[in-house]
Amino acid sequence: MNTAFAAALCLLSCVTSGFAMGLATGKAVDAVARQPEAAGKINSILILGLALTESTAIYGFVTALIMLFTK
Repeated sequence: MNTAFAAALCLLSCVTSGFAMGLATGKAVDAVARQPEAAGKINSILILGLALTESTAIYGFVTALIMLFTK
């Protein structure tokens, strides 16, 4: 029981990463709509931020898998 609860807490990072990615993408779309000439710079910063956010989700997922499959 404790292992499942701990794994669920690790997977919480995956859920919050999804929300953060959606929020960041929405803000980037708003920024491009306001300044279309800066679209290239905004997109490159967005991709870097999304990659870092995705890595935290992957770390949480891998940690949860390790906790479930090793006792």
